[in-house]
Amino acid sequence: MTIDEHIRALDAAGRMLGDAAAEAGTDAEVPTCPGWRVRDLLRHTTMVHRWATGFVAEGRTAYHPDGGEPDLDGEALLAHFREGHAGLVDALRAAPGSLECWTFLPAPSPLAFWARRQAHETAVHRADAESALTPSGRPGTVDPALAADGIDELLLSFHTRERSRVRTREPRILSVRATDTGDVWTVRLSPEPPRAERGKEDPGITADCELSGPADRLYLTLWNRLPEGDVTVAGDPSLARLWREKSAITWS
Repeated sequence: MTIDEHIRALDAAGRMLGDAAAEAGTDAEVPTCPGWRVRDLLRHTTMVHRWATGFVAEGRTAYHPDGGEPDLDGEALLAHFREGHAGLVDALRAAPGSLECWTFLPAPSPLAFWARRQAHETAVHRADAESALTPSGRPGTVDPALAADGIDELLLSFHTRERSRVRTREPRILSVRATDTGDVWTVRLSPEPPRAERGKEDPGITADCELSGPADRLYLTLWNRLPEGDVTVAGDPSLARLWREKSAITWS
């Protein structure tokens, strides 16, 4: 996906998140984030949006801590969230392609990094907000192209870092197959951080476990927003459980 596509995805997801939060109410429980209510979701997401905006708008070239979550609720919190989201979208649209600032995952450029990261940050939390609206607690759908891109970010960037806890004592292979887009990811597990690649299957490699389903269901499952039953698990189910138990990305 291009930078412009990521910014458009961020814009749409933030608007949908705000609308879902307003409909659910800030006291509603968020089933996809046990222990959270919608106010917690909005406070977290607007904090992240404003933190990201600082790097883009001010060209900060070193890590800078976030400003903390706002002590707001109700309509005031919703307005604060919408203002912060709009500010981030505007900052990304106004930033030059030559932008230099701090990042924490590999990317073609700092601008490409922040547009992509915030598109997925917001898409996942949009799903969280939508889960507060349904009796089943299930989030809505995600565009397949955005979902596939998000699986890329998760497998090829986040979990290649030393902090990833998705590890096995012996070498194992986890395959992730999107049945609608045709994409396949091969994830090699070991005592080291996972190594993943996206592309055609190697006929000489047999996966120990395969997760398959529509890209958006895989995306939300890999982000632990859906139960395992939303995708098909073939082979050793212990690798699917390992992912669910060890893959969480936390704010720190």
